[in-house]
Amino acid sequence: MKNFLTALSILLLVFVSYEANAAELVVKGTYQGENIYVRNPFAPSGVGFCAYEVTVNGMITTDEINSSAFEIDLSVYGFSVGDEVVVTIKYKDDCTPMVLNTYALQVKQPAKFGAVTVKDGVLKFSTTGETGSLPFIIEQYRWNKWVKVGEVKGKGRNKPNDYEVNVRTHSGPNKFRVRQSDNKKISVYSKEAIAIVPTPPITFKQGDTAISFSGETMYEIYDQFGGIVFKGYGSSINIASLAKGKYYLNYDNSQTEFVKK
Repeated sequence: MKNFLTALSILLLVFVSYEANAAELVVKGTYQGENIYVRNPFAPSGVGFCAYEVTVNGMITTDEINSSAFEIDLSVYGFSVGDEVVVTIKYKDDCTPMVLNTYALQVKQPAKFGAVTVKDGVLKFSTTGETGSLPFIIEQYRWNKWVKVGEVKGKGRNKPNDYEVNVRTHSGPNKFRVRQSDNKKISVYSKEAIAIVPTPPITFKQGDTAISFSGETMYEIYDQFGGIVFKGYGSSINIASLAKGKYYLNYDNSQTEFVKK
């Protein structure tokens, strides 16, 4: 009996020590209708394989993992395309399994855009076909270029989705669009939305240490080399720290230049 208890104590000690030295490989993404494939080397001891437990969103899989390669079947969990998936592979010390197709949980394509409208400072747009929670970038055409003016996280649901984003308009015609990029950095764009704002154009006055606007506006100041020195939103800019020289000012829907003396 004493020998049995001693042997049992040693066995428990080995088990606890093994768990303390174990590691985890975690793969996160969204369900895209594909399964996960894993290369599973032999354990350093020569007994069994490296991975000893696999969970999907916290649930232990019933897949057969005691082999040099195995498949994690995600279809049995009832996921819809775009659902978040977290695969955790626990493995023994001094060896590492390898997921062969991590791209299986990456968004394959951006969403499809529906109507885009802007009214009273609110931009609304709809999407279909989202396969993951990718961000949507809101862009406004200002100063002869498209400028990022907002961002909203995608819902990632493979059904019609609606979004609303507050935007800042300028005097006169305003033009907006929405952009989304997939994991390969390929972008798709919505149709452009146009709103006419009948407010008077904003004007500015330059002093020795500040530029004052007749109303709040987005603005940018560039130096002669095209480097941006100030960027923001407000009714004035403190230019006391600017070195003497020529600068370019973008504000409201206007572009101009000034000289800091």
